Amino acid sequence: MGKIGQSLVLLVSVLLWSTWLPVSLCAKKPVAVSRKEDVPYIKCQVCEKLASQLYQHVQTKQAEISPKKISEYQIIEIAENVCNLKKEEADWILKIDIVETGDKLELIEQDAEGICNSECKTIERACQEVMGYSDTDVAEYIYTSKPDMESLVNYLCKDLTKTCKTKPPPLPKDRTPGEPFLPKPTKEAEMEKMLRSMEGMPGAPSMKMYSREELMNMKNLGEDADDEEDDDDDEEKFPSNLGKLLREKESRKGDWKQRISKGIKNASETLKKHATKVAIRVKRWWRGVKAARSKASKAEL
Repeated sequence: MGKIGQSLVLLVSVLLWSTWLPVSLCAKKPVAVSRKEDVPYIKCQVCEKLASQLYQHVQTKQAEISPKKISEYQIIEIAENVCNLKKEEADWILKIDIVETGDKLELIEQDAEGICNSECKTIERACQEVMGYSDTDVAEYIYTSKPDMESLVNYLCKDLTKTCKTKPPPLPKDRTPGEPFLPKPTKEAEMEKMLRSMEGMPGAPSMKMYSREELMNMKNLGEDADDEEDDDDDEEKFPSNLGKLLREKESRKGDWKQRISKGIKNASETLKKHATKVAIRVKRWWRGVKAARSKASKAEL
């Protein structure tokens, strides 16, 4: 089955599944906002967990494609996604609770994913600040040096970003406590994973968390359309040969649409890979220039 067919099957599954969920799970939620003031107190811990996740994701990807070796481009993709809650690689953020302990904040890992409120967004923000523009650098280090987890933590958090070079400041006594960690209902978590897996599929809608009524309306529209088609078939009697020609014409249109969609996606992936390679070469060249200047200045001294 093609990707368009797969996306349609997933969409139908989502619509049917929505009838089993309570309205409270499907209703649109207010957008959570990060607490910028908390970032300095958790940044080093976030960096350590980020490095750990990078290591684990790379190992998992390597096991999936073995005996083929993981490419630098694939590692860069992981580094780009690991701090983005819209991507599967960032699911680790959903399992962390920020707990106030004395004059510091601690990141406590939970057994299940939690509902993403301000704490979840704060961890995402801290993660993105740590990674910054270092994704290609850390990807190159992983690809060329193949470090163990401890070496990767030291490289990312102490050498590359300096995030853990100094201790975080003491926590203000008047800090407003964060919200409690609330485990996410299993069905809601599975629904979100299904919707996210449809992103980027040709023919799949750009789906977000619709309300139950909206999902049911979409389902009913589809049923109404099917009923209208059945009525048209009963009322209008075309010659069999003409009907066959029309079906063949529609089939050819569908093939062209699928080919164009596939071509656009392939071209986009190729351009992204090319841009990544260019960025890597430019960074290496610039490091060489800086190293040469540093040697020249030392020689003058």
